[in-house]
Amino acid sequence: MHPSTPDAAPVIRAAGCVLWRPDPYGFVLVHRPKWADWSHPKGKLHAGESAAEAARREVLEETGMTCVLGARLPTLTYEVGGHPKTVDYWLAEAVAGTFVPSREVDRVVWLPPGRARLLLTHPRDRDLLDAAVAALGR
Repeated sequence: MHPSTPDAAPVIRAAGCVLWRPDPYGFVLVHRPKWADWSHPKGKLHAGESAAEAARREVLEETGMTCVLGARLPTLTYEVGGHPKTVDYWLAEAVAGTFVPSREVDRVVWLPPGRARLLLTHPRDRDLLDAAVAALGR
């Protein structure tokens, strides 16, 4: 008799953006009080939602900004609570909107890349910012 092997933990699928604006040139970072961190807007996909749709929705929900998706950025995979998580990212330009604080995101800041890099909590988010700056050719 072979021992049963547990099913692999389901992959958590999420999407997000490195959100930028041209004038004044900068990137938005969101502060999540639950995690006490600064990161890029992102979140889990809803049933039947594409990653691109989820990325735009999460930007709107977390920053109040509508955006236009640009270049694909690296997809990140890491573990959260013992489950693998995959996050698809895009570079996105903010086109309109106003931030309203919520329980999920209580603050946003717009910063030039050098200052944004210093504030980001996770090294993987700094790598994404670097990829976004390179994609913009700045």
